[in-house]
Amino acid sequence: MYWTKKGPENTGAVIDIALKRSQELGIKHIVVASNTGQTAEKILDKSSLKLVCVTHHVGYKKPGEIEMTPEMREKLTRQGVSVLTGTHLMAGIDRAVRLKFGGLYPAEIVAAALRIFGEGPKVCVEIAGMALDAGLIPYGEEIIAIAGSGRGADTACVIIPAHSNYFFDASVKEILCKPRER
Repeated sequence: MYWTKKGPENTGAVIDIALKRSQELGIKHIVVASNTGQTAEKILDKSSLKLVCVTHHVGYKKPGEIEMTPEMREKLTRQGVSVLTGTHLMAGIDRAVRLKFGGLYPAEIVAAALRIFGEGPKVCVEIAGMALDAGLIPYGEEIIAIAGSGRGADTACVIIPAHSNYFFDASVKEILCKPRER
């Protein structure tokens, strides 16, 4: 499925497509990019699959700031969601060096290459690896990753993630939906 426009208006349909495909393939784990927790909450309303919610790292927008409220984190955790707030797989120290000194570094080159397919597919690969590195999803199994191009969700992929130190062993098996625009 290809959306005419990117954005949160696709969230409900993305979740429906992802959940349908998870049933068809017997996938038990979903990893979702959700900075506020709202997209994760929408998945919970429709599914009892094992859910991992990956947020922006603390300080992403402003030093010391956490985008997800403590109340939302507690609500999701209480419902069995693993909430992962950590350094982004394709940012971290490389981004700090670029911002301080200029240039482009390996993690950001990989991110730029993945953005050829769109922001959503890049984020799907990234959050899948982050969840695997954190031990929140099983190694070697297909998962569904859901992400967006800002707010909400507009992309879903079936992925076998790899740990960050073996990043290039990851496999994007299917792109279930994404926006046509970049």
